[in-house]
Amino acid sequence: MSKRVVVLGIQWGDEGKGKIVDLLTERCEAVVRFQGGHNAGHTLVIDGKKTVLHLVPSGILRPEVQCVIGNGVVVAPDALISELETLEQAGVRPRERLTISPACPVILASHVALDQARERARGKNAIGTTGRGIGPAYEDKVARRGIRFGELADPQSCIARASELLDYHNFLLKERYADEPVSLDRVVGEIESWSAEFVPMIGDVAQLIDTVLKESGNILFEGAQGTLLDIDQGTYPFVTSSNTTAGAAASGSGVGPLMLDVVIGVVKAYTTRVGAGPFPTELGDETGRLLAERGHEFGATTGRPRRCGWFDAVLAQRACRLNSVNSLCVTKLDVLDGLPEIAICVDYQVRGEPLDQFPWDARDLEVVDPVYEWVPGWQQATAGIRTVEELPDNARRYLDRLSELMDVPVEIISTGPDRKDTMVLRDVFSPSASMGGQ
Repeated sequence: MSKRVVVLGIQWGDEGKGKIVDLLTERCEAVVRFQGGHNAGHTLVIDGKKTVLHLVPSGILRPEVQCVIGNGVVVAPDALISELETLEQAGVRPRERLTISPACPVILASHVALDQARERARGKNAIGTTGRGIGPAYEDKVARRGIRFGELADPQSCIARASELLDYHNFLLKERYADEPVSLDRVVGEIESWSAEFVPMIGDVAQLIDTVLKESGNILFEGAQGTLLDIDQGTYPFVTSSNTTAGAAASGSGVGPLMLDVVIGVVKAYTTRVGAGPFPTELGDETGRLLAERGHEFGATTGRPRRCGWFDAVLAQRACRLNSVNSLCVTKLDVLDGLPEIAICVDYQVRGEPLDQFPWDARDLEVVDPVYEWVPGWQQATAGIRTVEELPDNARRYLDRLSELMDVPVEIISTGPDRKDTMVLRDVFSPSASMGGQ
């Protein structure tokens, strides 16, 4: 019996999802990326060798796994070509195992120019986007004027449509932002080269998924960013431009929601955030700097330093509910090694009064005060430990407390960046693993 497993982040992204996807795809026939773009970076470390992926699903390093880019992903063809070439230089053959949905929106150079122009215009109120055209591409998708990947199969028709879109983009660039327009010749040349490159990889993703399921193959759905960056459920407006929650695994790939069996929520043992926006448990002191240094907290895509803070169980519990998470993975437990005490945010207050409902607006979340529960730390090193029995008692108590607060069992624990530094406490592909297990 096949299993359909969703892996997603339940913080602000950067939780280490790529490593978990790579680990679990040993048991899968296909892995599907269902949202986001090349603004996400998934870092994999296998036998000490690091690979950073942005668009290609993290299962690509498993030679027998089919990799799929679903319709919910916005694709920058030039970035994807660069990624494919990097994989090929490393001895991986990705093209013969990669299928791209014809419904994926295409990111043009003008999308990038608009993204960057808007951020500059916002000044101190900038959202903190990666400047890679993600938001403008999703905007054109919703406005029904965007170019879709399948259109590359007919370059002349695609160029005609892109010309109209470029007129609109250049009007905004020149008249709204006083910026340089994007050359039509550049876009024409890119479309012609992309057509030759990608048409062999375009395929019916929904049909491919259905075929794998009929053959009783396991499928893993890979999310990007994190729940708190969801365009609808996140800390708006400091969010990404796509739905990062579990429901998007269905709409962004072409599978029915009742086909999803397990949702694995990935969290760090502490909290981080890249870019602007509220962060109730952020630490601006020596402990925050220590977490950043130990955790090597720099964005895999942008290189930007991540803000660090204590674990926020209020936000994590909400994210678990939003996603129907029924299995937790805790990463970077080893970063907390040696701390005498560790704080967990268990509630919010405003002016000394508890909140009666969750703050839906980022402005409200900016003014909350975290209520902390302090637990004893552990002095022994956990880095590289691969069995629960070897963990210090206080480390196990910490994990148990996180599980209790989120009402979800911790079933995967990571104590280092390498694929091997992982404990899997339950086989999510077993017949008993299902959504009903929550």
